[in-house]
Amino acid sequence: MNPSPTHSKSNQAIAGALVLAVVLWGGNNAGVKYLVTAWPPIFVGGTRFVCAGLIMLAVLRWTRWLGVPPHPAPAERRALWWRGGLSLAIYIVVFNWALHFTSASHVALYLGASPVWALLMDGKPAWTWQTLRRYASAALALTGVIILFLPTLQLAPGNGFGELLALASGVLWAFHGRQIHRLSSTMSSIAVTAHTMWRAGLMLLPLALIEVVWLKSANHPLVWRWDLFWVQGYCILAGGVAAFCLWNSAFKYWPTSQVYLFSNLIPISTMTWAHFCLGEQVSRTYFYAMILVVGAVILAQVNWAKLAPAPEE
Repeated sequence: MNPSPTHSKSNQAIAGALVLAVVLWGGNNAGVKYLVTAWPPIFVGGTRFVCAGLIMLAVLRWTRWLGVPPHPAPAERRALWWRGGLSLAIYIVVFNWALHFTSASHVALYLGASPVWALLMDGKPAWTWQTLRRYASAALALTGVIILFLPTLQLAPGNGFGELLALASGVLWAFHGRQIHRLSSTMSSIAVTAHTMWRAGLMLLPLALIEVVWLKSANHPLVWRWDLFWVQGYCILAGGVAAFCLWNSAFKYWPTSQVYLFSNLIPISTMTWAHFCLGEQVSRTYFYAMILVVGAVILAQVNWAKLAPAPEE
């Protein structure tokens, strides 16, 4: 049966929303790269999450644009702190420091492999076709990572630390996604995002203060420029509130694996933003690595059984 026009239009709207979220996240990644050249990385992440989380909570509290505001039980509130907030805080520290040491395009590509790491976390080894496909996709993604990683070590050994942080950020993003999935069983994913964001930001503010004080003592006081404020404002509103709302709203209509396929576009979006806004040059090696990583995610996420034509009776 062919989908109705209404259903097709709905799918097109969802896909459009996801593409828009990917475009906004690409700009966010390039923006954070710009910010961490002038501001401490933890300060950038902590202030962004506090502001974005509080804005989303205010919208939940006084409007119904994002749904009905939740009233989490004490156990759920603790889980929001230690499962959601803490995992997000650790992720953003590693992610922002990775951007401090290496290019936005490289960090985004490592992050693009996160759906593969998520699949490995979900399943235990077993002699099944699904497990074989899962580990084959992981090997393919790892090959892409190695192709991207080795030339960096050979050309500039000092940049290897940034590449390792970028690889770790992809794994941590997958781990945080698992925590959000668990928390979303009793609350909407958008509400979980709002609550975990401000909790993560609050956890990071003491570390951000230490960063600022330490830099001031080292004769590197915090720089106050309007361009930095505007970029941080974009990261809060577009890369924080808008992108997360667009992305998470798709889970209401599509399965997780189908939504996650759009994360393949994040490295391309980030690369484009970084090239035109930051002047980052992209090597041929990057494209080879991106093909392998994208292929790995498609191999892991696509339901090949549904793509096969049904046998004729």
